[in-house]
Amino acid sequence: MRSKALALSFLLLAAAGAATAQQTINFPNFCNTSAFSLNGSTATLNPNAQCVLRLNQDFGVGSAFLTNTFSLAADASFSTFFSFQILNPVGIGDADGPGADGIVFAVQTVSNTAGGGGGGIGYAGITNSVGVEFDTFNNGEPGGGNHVGIDLNGSVTSVTSLAIPGRFNDGAVWFAWVDYNGVTDLLEVRVSNTPARPAAATIFTTVDLPTVLGTTNAFVGFTSGTGAGGGTHEIVSWNLVGAFAPVGQTPTVGPTVTPTIPGPAAVVPTLSFPMMALLALALGGIAIAFLTKRI
Repeated sequence: MRSKALALSFLLLAAAGAATAQQTINFPNFCNTSAFSLNGSTATLNPNAQCVLRLNQDFGVGSAFLTNTFSLAADASFSTFFSFQILNPVGIGDADGPGADGIVFAVQTVSNTAGGGGGGIGYAGITNSVGVEFDTFNNGEPGGGNHVGIDLNGSVTSVTSLAIPGRFNDGAVWFAWVDYNGVTDLLEVRVSNTPARPAAATIFTTVDLPTVLGTTNAFVGFTSGTGAGGGTHEIVSWNLVGAFAPVGQTPTVGPTVTPTIPGPAAVVPTLSFPMMALLALALGGIAIAFLTKRI
């Protein structure tokens, strides 16, 4: 009887331990960028006194991807929230003024390097990927010179896009939420100029992400690219969960001055509530087994 109780306890512990595959990261700022591979122009601009993740400044192509692959759920589900700002637009422009080309949030399995510049926004050519672009230049795409779009497999011809009023490169902090539900294959994007999560998705599409990626261990990060128009493209804060767990409103937004918070939080494995319950049962089983043995 005691051996069965111990066996059951260890099985439950093993099941609970499997839940640690779900990862969470939180960067309220980027005073420390050691968790990233910094490529192209990004490599020369970080870390910086403002503790932002500066992808490029004026003109250039760059990217910042987590150096280690991030473990998504078995069905590739994930949820993320980040804030960004694009300052000092320069060079050529379009109808709404100077500056180009934008920022892409990317989940990809090819490598942790940058893609094409200019209208490629540092994402073009990165296959086995999904990207969410925040585009600030009119290259003839639907949505015009300020739009959000969902891209697949390194193509900046978005599968869906929408014009956003205002300018992403107005120097203000913008906020974005991206959620992928691997059960329904629904990918949703929300963007706002306030930190309150919009009730309705700004754009959405259905996609079989496990097939697109080919694996559920992915490089996750951001890209940016400019051409004859440019600007300073920065990620201010970032939260990422390796499961479908939509983020409401971020508790912290990275400041634009040197913060008192010392760098990013580490990648933190988490346990879901059911797994915590199993862990409690397992520990209880071990305790019962030892008590029975003593009696």
